[in-house]
Amino acid sequence: MIQIRKSLERGYVDHGWLKSYHSFSFASYQDPQFMGWGNLRVINEDRIEPGRGFGTHGHQNMEIVSYVMSGALAHKDNMGNVKTIVPKDVQKMSAGSGVMHSEYNFSATDETHFLQIWILPNVVGIKPQYEQKTFPTATQSGGLSLVASSDGSNGSVHLNADAKIYVGLFEGEQKASLTLDPLRKAYVQLIKGELNVNGHRLSSGDALMMEHEPFITINQGRQAEVMVFDLASMPHN
Repeated sequence: MIQIRKSLERGYVDHGWLKSYHSFSFASYQDPQFMGWGNLRVINEDRIEPGRGFGTHGHQNMEIVSYVMSGALAHKDNMGNVKTIVPKDVQKMSAGSGVMHSEYNFSATDETHFLQIWILPNVVGIKPQYEQKTFPTATQSGGLSLVASSDGSNGSVHLNADAKIYVGLFEGEQKASLTLDPLRKAYVQLIKGELNVNGHRLSSGDALMMEHEPFITINQGRQAEVMVFDLASMPHN
């Protein structure tokens, strides 16, 4: 089963300094048909104006992944981390028993454009954790690079969740395939450009929700950047 989630069908909020598309129910956007997919709970595509950001706020028992497409995102938390996230970086924060953090765009001129991703964890109440890595190969054309996983394989960041996240760029005749367990779910988010996924043509911001599928085939990209999720079929919590 494949369901297409068109970009403009997502929830949208405009706070002036923050413009955000919500793939799943979040804050003021609530749709009982889109409460998550497997253990994937949130994908927000956020644009933060220069000199603005999210003040200190808290999270618990959630695996939070940030992926910057353009600009830079400054992060500060009560674990002592003061970091800047830029394109090619993947940041993971395991909120666990509770963490406080802030996110800010310190640029005077450039917008920060990033994905905020929440995945339900396998375990709750753990000590909060932070990890950030640069993946230069994830932005090389023609393949899918593993950037996050439950076992940290291939140098990916470690998730306390039953999930894998891949990133790739595709242009022209470049093609990649990923074998899936039909008992699991998958989610494909096209970050930018155009792309064929299992014969379906996607444009920037579109997504595919997949279950009972044995594989993903990606081809015919046009300046395409894509993120692929291999997910547990049901939330763990």
